[in-house]
Amino acid sequence: MLRYLLRTVNLFDTAKSALFLCFLVACRGSGGGSESARGLIYYETYDPRSLDPALSTDVPTGEMVTFLFDGLTKFDADGRLLPALSDRWTGDRKGQRYVFHLRPGVTFHDGRPLVAGDVKHALVRVLNPATRGGRVWPLLPIAGAADYSDGRARDVRGIEVFGDTAVAFTLTEPLAIFPKFLAMPVASIVPSPVPDAFGQRPVGTGPWRFVAWQHDDYLRFARNPDYWGGAPQSDTLTVRIIPETFTRAAELLAGRLSVAEIPFGETMRWEKDHADWLKRKAALRAVYVPLNNRRGPLRDPRVRQAINHAVNVPEILRTVWNSRGVLAAGAIPPTLGGSAPARKPYGYDTTEARRLLRAAGYPNGFSLQLWRSGTNVEMGRVAQAIQAQLALVGIRVEIVSRDASSMREAVRKGDTDMAISDWWADYPDADNFLYPLFHSASFGPGGNYAFYSDRVTDSLITVARRTVDQSAREALYARIDKRIFDAAPWLYLWFAVDLWAEHPSIDGWDIPVIFNGQRWTKVRVKAGR
Repeated sequence: MLRYLLRTVNLFDTAKSALFLCFLVACRGSGGGSESARGLIYYETYDPRSLDPALSTDVPTGEMVTFLFDGLTKFDADGRLLPALSDRWTGDRKGQRYVFHLRPGVTFHDGRPLVAGDVKHALVRVLNPATRGGRVWPLLPIAGAADYSDGRARDVRGIEVFGDTAVAFTLTEPLAIFPKFLAMPVASIVPSPVPDAFGQRPVGTGPWRFVAWQHDDYLRFARNPDYWGGAPQSDTLTVRIIPETFTRAAELLAGRLSVAEIPFGETMRWEKDHADWLKRKAALRAVYVPLNNRRGPLRDPRVRQAINHAVNVPEILRTVWNSRGVLAAGAIPPTLGGSAPARKPYGYDTTEARRLLRAAGYPNGFSLQLWRSGTNVEMGRVAQAIQAQLALVGIRVEIVSRDASSMREAVRKGDTDMAISDWWADYPDADNFLYPLFHSASFGPGGNYAFYSDRVTDSLITVARRTVDQSAREALYARIDKRIFDAAPWLYLWFAVDLWAEHPSIDGWDIPVIFNGQRWTKVRVKAGR
């Protein structure tokens, strides 16, 4: 999933910056989201679209839904799949039919008991064409879901309810990772019938109850004392809307935020001044350059391999990205099963790059365009470094700067040679880095921006998706990733490492590797703070 990358703002480079920061901390207004907030304080960079899981299409909405609702399954901060509203489930040997048993004694925030009928109603509601606007893809593997969503059927035949305590799903074809799809925010369970103005005043089963939403300012939640997983350790959680990097840093330092992500340009400052506040974790995010395998010289794998050898990725990672990444020797992040941490990246070797270009028939190089988003400073610097290094082997690169939406449209249409890109996991599994990014069914809008096409790869990905045994599936993932890596459909860069600061007044918070993996239930304000 492509996301907006925070623009670097240098907060402390000059005395004026420091004075302004002190002024901002001292003079920040006392609106409902700042001075009057108590307990835990998180932030989003913009207002959620809605608090209705059926309309979950963006990260702020997905994170708020995670606080208020539960799915049948869930992810923890490290991306592990855990039971949620379903305390156990079984699947058949093919991975095509699953039965989920509901956890007993669960109630919605308004006191209504959770029953299996609520599960079917919630998921059918997401698929209903009248709902409009949600991302329904996690539910489309269910038999009949696509027909119902398109208005060709009156029900979803693949969802079967057994009394009040169990729900069965029959899929159109085997899919071993389907239980992970049910941990997505859009698959959260809502009460039936749904209350009025549900997107503004939600009622769920989650660890936090809705209290208030002052649009573009803050959202406030209170602990659910009856939560099936144990009540949160703090009484309140406030989520402030703070678009400006400047303001977030100031508010964290003033104790009016519990945590904040550190901008790339401020890495060394924070490491020097507040090293004991910092937390790091490898993210499920690949930073890469898709090489359009259908355009000009890039059709030849030797040319693509030459590009990989011609770029000094370790140097760019160190100088532009402040070493906040792990060099990529494949498309699967090293924390996921199926990755190959021992595999070596393409080495920086201009001699080998020139040899490969000669062998491909380009001894004098050629010209390409490299597209980048004009709003992203770090990505722009990466583009400039790539341009300079490819020039040394005769590849002349023109950088094309466009707004994010124009760039995305061009990349999806296949109108670009190369484009600085990143991919965030929607679900923590290697499949999310193989099927959308390299299967030929995913060309363009599906995520395969390199337009890489290989029948063997397609077949192996399909087999892996149907393989129920975890170890066997991960072995297939590794085999697929190696085959793709050798074909070099990308200029492989790195996997990002997230860097956050946790204010010393709290403990128990951990960086989630997946956006809906942190529920703040074990975070608390320290005694005496």
